[in-house]
Amino acid sequence: MSIYKTAVSKPITTVMIFTAIVVMGLYSLTRIPIDLYPELDPPFLSVITTYPGANATDIEQNVTKILEDALNSVDKLKEITSTSSDNLSIITLEFDWEANLDEATNDIRDVIDRTFQFLPEDVERPTIFKFNTNMMPIVFYAVTAKESYPGIERILDEKLINPLNRIEGVGSVGMMGAPKRIVYVEVDPQRLDAYNMSIEQLGAVISAENMNLPSGSIKMGLMDYQLRVQGEFKESAELNHLVVGTFNGKPIYLRDIADVDDREKDISQDEKINGETGLRFFVMKQSGANTVQVAREVQAMLTDLKKTLPPDIEINLILDTSHFIKGSINNLSSTLLYALFFVVLVVLFFLGRWRATFIIVLTIPISLIVSFIYLFVSGNSINVISLTSLSIAIGMVVDDAIVVLENITRHIERGSSPREAAVYATNEVWQSVIITTLVIVAVFFPLTLVGGLTGVMFKQLGWIVTITVITSTFAAIT
Repeated sequence: MSIYKTAVSKPITTVMIFTAIVVMGLYSLTRIPIDLYPELDPPFLSVITTYPGANATDIEQNVTKILEDALNSVDKLKEITSTSSDNLSIITLEFDWEANLDEATNDIRDVIDRTFQFLPEDVERPTIFKFNTNMMPIVFYAVTAKESYPGIERILDEKLINPLNRIEGVGSVGMMGAPKRIVYVEVDPQRLDAYNMSIEQLGAVISAENMNLPSGSIKMGLMDYQLRVQGEFKESAELNHLVVGTFNGKPIYLRDIADVDDREKDISQDEKINGETGLRFFVMKQSGANTVQVAREVQAMLTDLKKTLPPDIEINLILDTSHFIKGSINNLSSTLLYALFFVVLVVLFFLGRWRATFIIVLTIPISLIVSFIYLFVSGNSINVISLTSLSIAIGMVVDDAIVVLENITRHIERGSSPREAAVYATNEVWQSVIITTLVIVAVFFPLTLVGGLTGVMFKQLGWIVTITVITSTFAAIT
C-alpha cells in the first residue's frame, strides 16, 4: 500500500506522527542556544615559545628555526609561518578546514616533546594555542575606582570574578588593565661595585632566599608529619635585612646596596575610562552555551554583586553582544512572520477558499519545525544563517501542498468523495511533486558539501532548506 493510501485509511496514525514531529520540534527549540553566527573553529594553531632575555636574532636561530623544521613533519599541514621578536617566538600552522585539529594538536605536542631537548636551557616550554570563536568575550565592562584602585584587582577577583565563574555557561572571566603590585629592588651600581658584587649574584641570592622548601618528615607515633620551611618573604620590608654577601668579614645587607620599593608596577599604557584611570573586565562563554541567556544571567548577578563592592567603585557596561544578537534575531523573526503572512495572502487570493488555505498553510510550521530538530541534534544554534535559511524555505514548502490540494479539489468537483479524491488525485501528481522537490534539493544540497569557510557558514542553509522541503513533500502527499 502506498504512503498516501495509508495516510487516508489511517488518519489518526497520520495525525499522531505529525503531532510527534511538532512536539519534538518545540522541545528542540527550547534547548537550542542563540548566537550571532555558527560556531567557527578556524584551522589555525600557534606554537608560542618564550625565551627571556634573548633578542630577535637569537630567537630566530636557536628557537624558531629548530621548531619550524620539526613541525614541517605534521600531517595535513597546509602552510607554516613564523614571527621572531625579542623574548618571543610565534609559529602559526594552517591546516585544511576539514582537518581534525585535535589530532593535529597531539601531533604538534609529540614534535615539541622530541625537540624540546635541543632548545636552549632557559627557554620555557612551548605552548599550543587554538583559536575559537567562543574565545571572544560576550560582554565588556569598564571599572573605575578612587581610594580602592590600588587593591582593585583583588577586590574584583573575590567579589565579582569568582561568583560570576559559577554561572552555568560562563567559560571564564578576565581583567585587562588592572594595577599590579610589584617589589622593585633599585640597585646603586656604585655601591654594588664597591662591594665587588654583580647584579646576577644579587638576583640569585634574592631568588634562593624567597622560597618555600620541603625539609623532610618527622614521625610521631603512628602519624607521619611533612615538614616545610616557609622561606618566602611576607612583607617587602624584610628584604632590607637580607644578607646578600660578605665584605672584609662583615655581612652585606640588601639595604646597603639597594633601595626596596613596594608599589604598583610601572605601566607602558595608561587606560582611561571617562577621564579616570580604570580597567576592563570581560566574560567569555563556554562552547555551545546560549550567548543571550549567559549575558542576561551575568547582568542579573552583577546587579546584586555591585552592592558588596566599596562605594567608590563604579561598573559601566561597554559592550554586550547579546543586544546585537537579539536585535538581529528579532529582525529576522519579523521577516519570517511577514513572509508567512504574505504567503497566506497569496494562497488565499488564488485559491479563494479559507479551508484550502488553512490546510496548505498548516504545512508551513510542520515543515519549518523539523529544522529545529536538525539544529538540536547537530549541536548548532539559532543564528543569522539558520533564520535566513528558514526565510528562504518558507516560500518553497507550500508548492507541493498547493499542487496536491488543487488536484484533490478538481476530483471532488467531478463527483468523487473526499476520501477517493485524496487517493486518486495524489496518485496522479505524486511523481511531479517529488521531482519538483528533488530539483530544489539539487540546488541547495551541494551547499552542504562545500569546503572552507564558505562551507562552514552556509552548510546550515543547505541542510535546513533541504530538510524542510523534503518534509513539506511528505506532508503534502499524506
